[in-house]
Amino acid sequence: MNHEEIRGEDNISSVKQFVLLGFSDLPNLQGFLSGVFSIICIIILLGNILIIILTSLDLALQKPMYFFLANFSSLEICYVSVTLPRILVRIWTQKRSISLLNCATQMCFFLILGVTERFLLAVMAYDRYVAICNPLHYPLVVNPKNCIHLAASSWLGGIPFQIGQMCQIFCLHFCNSIQIDHFFCDIPLIIKVACGDTSGHELSVYAVATLFAVVPFMLTLGSYSKIISTILRLPTATGRDKAFSTCSSHFLVVVLFYGSASITDLRPKSNHSAGTDRLLSFLYHRDSHVQSNDIQS
Repeated sequence: MNHEEIRGEDNISSVKQFVLLGFSDLPNLQGFLSGVFSIICIIILLGNILIIILTSLDLALQKPMYFFLANFSSLEICYVSVTLPRILVRIWTQKRSISLLNCATQMCFFLILGVTERFLLAVMAYDRYVAICNPLHYPLVVNPKNCIHLAASSWLGGIPFQIGQMCQIFCLHFCNSIQIDHFFCDIPLIIKVACGDTSGHELSVYAVATLFAVVPFMLTLGSYSKIISTILRLPTATGRDKAFSTCSSHFLVVVLFYGSASITDLRPKSNHSAGTDRLLSFLYHRDSHVQSNDIQS
């Protein structure tokens, strides 16, 4: 092993933290951004806490649909806790460094919550499918025990895979630039600052992402295909309107979520810019707050 290789390994082992650039390219807007993010954080927390309280205390809301809505609101509170507080602290203190352990922890929770969100949307679509397509079997199929099992599966199903993926990513060697042009730790950007050949890791990431994106999407799509087909066969316009009103908010949620995800993930790489990536990523991951309010209405 020559002297240069030894120095290279020393450089790799010395990497203890990343630098999240976030919105450092907008120095004149730090105060404005701080106010905006603070308001967003407060609205999301208070709104979803209110939903959880109402669905817990109001006997009229003791139904499977609102049970899943309470789970969705809990998910939103977790989402906010993973991202927004750290963004605010960095804006207030101008300290942009994050340790490898904190970065890995943030990314792991973010990935797990992302999987939970997709499966909860699929479960809520299944709930509406049974209510509209098999209303007589609804009390039997969507009973409290099954609701708990479906919710628990949504929360826990992706944990082993995402922990394994996180460990795989942070076993990479990091060197050269440790600056991440984002406001939180995300897999593509972490891989980007890694040394050596990362093609195998990228393939693994795409495989896991495809699994946990395609499966819940196909389940949701299948449910809504049946729902729409059933609604269109109803004999009266009043019946169709009533049936559609029970799932229209959730359907809008699904369109917003997967529509924004498609724009974020499938647009040509040649058109990417750091600022646009940050904005789209923020809007994509905060769409779900709007979604939870839409579902409630």
